[in-house]
Amino acid sequence: MIYYSYMKTIEQRINIIVGQLEGIKKMSKKKTNDCFSLINQLKAVRSAVSSLMEAVLKEEFKDCFSKNKKNKIADLEKILAEIVKK
Repeated sequence: MIYYSYMKTIEQRINIIVGQLEGIKKMSKKKTNDCFSLINQLKAVRSAVSSLMEAVLKEEFKDCFSKNKKNKIADLEKILAEIVKK
């Protein structure tokens, strides 16, 4: 895998998402937060997870695809179709 200095690694992306979720957890415990802040943070997490999924697909697709036998290619196609649909 090649990582460029300007690109986030998979692990960095996961750590960011975990941090965002911890922030949401803290926000949800406080009754003084407005719901719009919470919703904005949830949208940020959804976007970050989508970005993570795209990065994983780009980095791992060739390996995953080449290692799977023909009967598993149909499974991969179903998974990809599901991802694209959402």
